[in-house]
Amino acid sequence: MGETEITERVALSLPDGRVNPAAIGWSRTPLHDTALRGWGRNKRFEYWCLITPELVTVVNISHHDYRANIAAMAIDLDTGEKVAIRKNKWLPGRNNVPVTLHDAPAEGRADGIVVRIDPDAEGVRLYAKGTGLEIDLRVDIAPGRESMSVVVPWSARRYQYTKKDNCLPASGTVTMNGVAREVRPADGYVIHDHGRGRWPYHTKWNWGAGSGTTDGHEIGLQFGGRWTVGTPSTENSIRIDGRVHKISEELVWEYDDSDFTAPWRITGERVNLTFQPVHYHHHMFDRRVITSRGDQCFGTYSGEVVADDGTRYAVRDVYGLIEEVERKW
Repeated sequence: MGETEITERVALSLPDGRVNPAAIGWSRTPLHDTALRGWGRNKRFEYWCLITPELVTVVNISHHDYRANIAAMAIDLDTGEKVAIRKNKWLPGRNNVPVTLHDAPAEGRADGIVVRIDPDAEGVRLYAKGTGLEIDLRVDIAPGRESMSVVVPWSARRYQYTKKDNCLPASGTVTMNGVAREVRPADGYVIHDHGRGRWPYHTKWNWGAGSGTTDGHEIGLQFGGRWTVGTPSTENSIRIDGRVHKISEELVWEYDDSDFTAPWRITGERVNLTFQPVHYHHHMFDRRVITSRGDQCFGTYSGEVVADDGTRYAVRDVYGLIEEVERKW
């Protein structure tokens, strides 16, 4: 399967809310105007995740027309200590998530929790504060850096634009229950998931991502599964020393959904990886009509990936995440 590489700016949606056929494809830099039309099925989210060998930190803001969410979490991978803050607001009114990342800050406040994502010309500041947790991180984003943006069309009126980025350096502090931890760029990397789209009611997906170095090469991993099957798009790519290599093949995911802490496998013609979980995180939100289940692991990838020119790169103990998520919303 081949995918169209988009090289010029394009609108994601047509005036009547349908996906723009010219927008279907992928790009190395964000080129889509992701303004959404209509109400009720729109999904907008910003998910940032710092992963080091000792610490996981998540900052998340989302707005889904009828519901808005702010959340943050920190996990000590050595001890298993976890502090999480989260608030849902029903019928939130004003959208607090901008059309694109650099249009304006995204911010949410509720019940003593504040989450803010504040972009500027050189990157973004991630800030979150609530009971037992304060996150203050600076993420550097070099101008013109490559990432993977892709449009997944399920139908003319249901589609998703996502920008996936990895290997993002960060610095700052994460304070859990009064204990501050300094984060330096050499400690680990940030993964960013930026999404705008009009989704179907029931969705189920796999996502895997990682950042690290092996044999002197900086390696970023980005894989998606399930919900791209039957579409002309995939969410699969690798990043080698700053260059994105798109993978248009649907990869094979193998894992035990009765034991998410067992090793996972992701394989294909250009991917042969094993993910070894270190920490398992389960989330369940059930309001009968609206449900969200997430089974997510943090750990390490090892194996081999193949670049566009056929060069093989070893992957050893690259830290990242992997998940199975199902939502009715």
